[in-house]
Amino acid sequence: MADFLHFCNQFSPLNQEAMEELFENLKIKHFQKGDYLLKIGEVCKHLYFINEGLTKTFFIKDDKEFINVFGIENRLFTVFESYVTQTPSNFNVIALEPTTITLISYSEMDKLCKKHHGAETFFRKLASLAATKMTRRISEILEENATERYNLFVKENNQILQRINLGDLASYLGITQQSLSRIRAKK
Repeated sequence: MADFLHFCNQFSPLNQEAMEELFENLKIKHFQKGDYLLKIGEVCKHLYFINEGLTKTFFIKDDKEFINVFGIENRLFTVFESYVTQTPSNFNVIALEPTTITLISYSEMDKLCKKHHGAETFFRKLASLAATKMTRRISEILEENATERYNLFVKENNQILQRINLGDLASYLGITQQSLSRIRAKK
């Protein structure tokens, strides 16, 4: 939980009262490899902070998997559209390895934001960062070729490269495993 509180303070310093209330509302949950944190059609009711482990956020269409993001240690994530609107999610979130998460519910975070300016500032900055990352991800898929996407992934995510399977990496990059093998063979 200390890592989560430290993460929050990096975005917006919280006063002692806000920090204590946030701490009181945090919960720790453990997931085994293959456990779902969220399934398509469920409402995303939490912000998730990964203490240890790895997740993927994805959907399947026409028997093809599309991975939106990998969740790694010391990062906060959620399925923002579902979380913010409290409507059913269009994405699944699954643990790719044993994963420990600190989470806070939408209702508790909403109360904290209404009561504490620092918490509201934290959430606003988090939402802005999420929107920026999603815009970048869309640009990456639309504007860069597969080799450029692979090189960027390796540069920015080298710490998880050995922890994800090639099928998941290909799905994230929007290419086939055969194309990924050809790209890797040229390295």
